[in-house]
Order: sequence, then structure tokens, then C-alpha cells
Amino acid sequence: MRFLPALVFAIFGLAAVTPALGQETKANPVVVIETSKGDITLELYPDKAPVTVENFLGYVKSEFYNGTIFHRVIRRFAVQGGGFTPDLVEKPNGESIVNESKTSKLRNDRWTIAMARTDDPNSARSQFFINMRMNLDLDSRMGRDGYAVFGKVIEGENIVRDIAISNTHSVGGMDDVPVEPILIISTTIK
Repeated sequence: MRFLPALVFAIFGLAAVTPALGQETKANPVVVIETSKGDITLELYPDKAPVTVENFLGYVKSEFYNGTIFHRVIRRFAVQGGGFTPDLVEKPNGESIVNESKTSKLRNDRWTIAMARTDDPNSARSQFFINMRMNLDLDSRMGRDGYAVFGKVIEGENIVRDIAISNTHSVGGMDDVPVEPILIISTTIK
């Protein structure tokens, strides 16, 4: 008799988290970035940052990122890629998107992926960065836009760490460029 409350809880608890018959829960998109150092797997958050996720997935589907490099690497801060060829030529890309840093409420925590941009908050296009630490100064604040987080590394943190500790130098006015180019070979939706 004392097992009855546990059984009732288990049944009703399961019903509360199980979708109704005919409904399916939609999993978050997962993207694998194959790099010259190894694979990085990302989970994206379209429910929190729909415009940013759609933008990123558009570049993935068009194979835009294939053959680009991680062109900016700052140890214990972030690794940035998605816009330049190994010759440091910027690839032409699409229109800029609206900054979702305030509406998503996602933070620039360690291992999160966010969109790179200029001083114009709504200037993000193809470039992204992976946070190597809690970069809370990149979050939106009252009266200030931040950098829009739209996903997180779920596998390959060791690969991101290897990229982050690369030796860097300045080339053609660009700082923090890895001495040995770190290539994005391909990006695929899993």
C-alpha cells in the first residue's frame, strides 16, 4: 500500500512530461563543424534566438563556411571564424540580421556560440565566436546591446580549447590570427 503514492506520482509525472498522442517534441538543431583540429558539435536554440539560428543554418546549408578559417583567436576569451579564407580574404555574405541579445536572454557563458558584429548592434552576418569563459561583459545590459548567443558546444570542447591556445600573430592589419591556419572543412546539420 505504501508503494501506491509512488506509483501514482510516477504515472502522473510521466504524463506531464510526455507529449500528447500525435504530438512530437522538436529537438533543437545540431550542427557539426569539421575543422582541421577535429569536430565541434553545437546545439542551437531556435526558440530563444530564431532569427540568429535561421541565419546560421542558412550559411551551413549553403556550405558558406566550408573552406573558411578561425581568423581571430584570443586565449581565455573567444575563438572567431566564419568569414575569411585562409588567405584572409573576406567572403561576400548576406544581409545583416537583427540583434537578439536582449530578447533571447541567453548569456555569453563558457562554450556558448554567439554572432560577431561591428559597433552597429544589428550588423551580424556570417561570423560567429565561441566563448572560452564567462564573457558577461558581452551580454546586453540596460541601454546597451550585447552579442547574440544562439547555441552551445555540446561535444568537442577539447577541440575548441586546442584552437584557443594556438600561437597567433598580426597579418595585414589583423591581430590574433593563428600562425597555422585552422580550417573549417565542412559544416553539417546532424
